[in-house]
Amino acid sequence: MPVGIISVKSPTQFRIGAVAVTAVFVLSLAAATATTTNVIFSFSEDDGEYADTDLETDDAGNIYGTTVLGGDFASGTVFKLSPTLNGWVQTVLYSFTSGADGGEPYKGVTLDREGNLYGTAVAGGSGSCEGGCGVVYKLTNSGGTWTQTVIHAFTGGNDGSGPGARVTVDPSGNVYGMTPTGGAYGLGTIYKIHHEPNGTWTFSVIHAFTGGADGATGSAGRMILRNGHLYGAATAGGIYGSGVIFELTPRRGPQEWAFRRIYSFRGQPDGRFPYGALLFDGSGNIYGTTYYGGANGIGAVYKLSPRSIGEWNERVLYSFQEGSDGNSPIGNLVSDTAGNLYGTTSEGGLGSGTIFKLTPIRRQWVETVVHSFQGPPDGAFAYNGMVVDRFGNFYGATVHGGDNDDGSIYQFTP
Repeated sequence: MPVGIISVKSPTQFRIGAVAVTAVFVLSLAAATATTTNVIFSFSEDDGEYADTDLETDDAGNIYGTTVLGGDFASGTVFKLSPTLNGWVQTVLYSFTSGADGGEPYKGVTLDREGNLYGTAVAGGSGSCEGGCGVVYKLTNSGGTWTQTVIHAFTGGNDGSGPGARVTVDPSGNVYGMTPTGGAYGLGTIYKIHHEPNGTWTFSVIHAFTGGADGATGSAGRMILRNGHLYGAATAGGIYGSGVIFELTPRRGPQEWAFRRIYSFRGQPDGRFPYGALLFDGSGNIYGTTYYGGANGIGAVYKLSPRSIGEWNERVLYSFQEGSDGNSPIGNLVSDTAGNLYGTTSEGGLGSGTIFKLTPIRRQWVETVVHSFQGPPDGAFAYNGMVVDRFGNFYGATVHGGDNDDGSIYQFTP
């Protein structure tokens, strides 16, 4: 399990059809020996440590993320990696103090249309929690100078506490996210921070988890905004106590959003504890991972297919084995143009986690380990999935490994 909180650019979309499946089989065999994984940056204590972060990329190919520890005040950083002719150059955009500005930022940042960054920190701020209840922050870019502003400091009351999930930003600049604790029932919240025309921010809870059929403890994965609806996961609760996938639909009236449970995990041999972000395909199906569950109880990859009435149809695409294929995935999935799925496991392989590939062949999915993390100077323990930039490059982060065993950023070439 990751230390601390139970906690993609916009989701990649793909189409899988009968003709494409045949082509995928040939391509995956041809490319099997060509995959490479290279560490492009190794963290040290001064520039950041423990990179439990999803990554974000911009149109210029820069990479953004966070470290939980390290930086000027040992309380975490927001960083930028820029490609140059001589390799990648890292810049610390902000170092947290664990004061009013927050501390221990998990799961990365999200870019808005103007190039500003938004994220969360599980500690610092204010409120009744020991060490602070956490914050949602904005980093504003003005001519290359970044300024941090707290847009909400959690109190530990009805608004929630310990925000460790990456946030979603809509086209109007409103911010959405989840907390794993606090709220009216003490089991986490889903919130919206509305960007007012005068530049101020208004916070509201749009759902408080009850621990019943609606779930409990918002996951670490960024919620997906699709056709005006929000989709995400709660790691616990639900009908069977193993977590849920939900949909929030906007509506008018005092209750601004309608909550709908679209799937309740059943535990082994189904999934349990959905932790990472969701992936949509072009047909509206959802793909994701669970940390527990599956046939062997050590994690699974699943697919949800929409139904107009009732819960969605679910299928476990792959159950992890005890051994070299990896186990305990807690990150998001990504896809390539051929329709293959790629993800990471936090454990297994050679002991430090894996990158895996799922290939659709004749209505079945075949898993291949395309990289086993080995530890320094390679990465170790991928607590997050990967991001695919607009050039087709795959990038990810590990919390340990790299030259100094303080974490790394790697590039994966399928």
